[in-house]
Amino acid sequence: MSNHQVFCFKCSKPTPIVSTVGFRDECLHCGEDLHVCKNCEFYDQTAYNECREPSADRVKEKERANFCEYFQPSQQSGSNGAEDSRKKLLAEAEALFKKK
Repeated sequence: MSNHQVFCFKCSKPTPIVSTVGFRDECLHCGEDLHVCKNCEFYDQTAYNECREPSADRVKEKERANFCEYFQPSQQSGSNGAEDSRKKLLAEAEALFKKK
């Protein structure tokens, strides 16, 4: 068993996890569910059903606990990597076209 952390989508604070994130695990800081789409490595707002895992069942409520067996804790602190990339690209584009 390896020790790692899950960063909560809501408060961005880490919760230590010994082996896997259980279906009923909650954030130690804000009490939000941890086994949710928004905390998953496969969560992507731009993907079909907002999930990059093609075999996963559709989950309507992305911020509520679910029973998806493809869940992998995201390694990003508090937000999805695709969203971070989008924000970075937008900032770079604005800087490029900014009038001096």
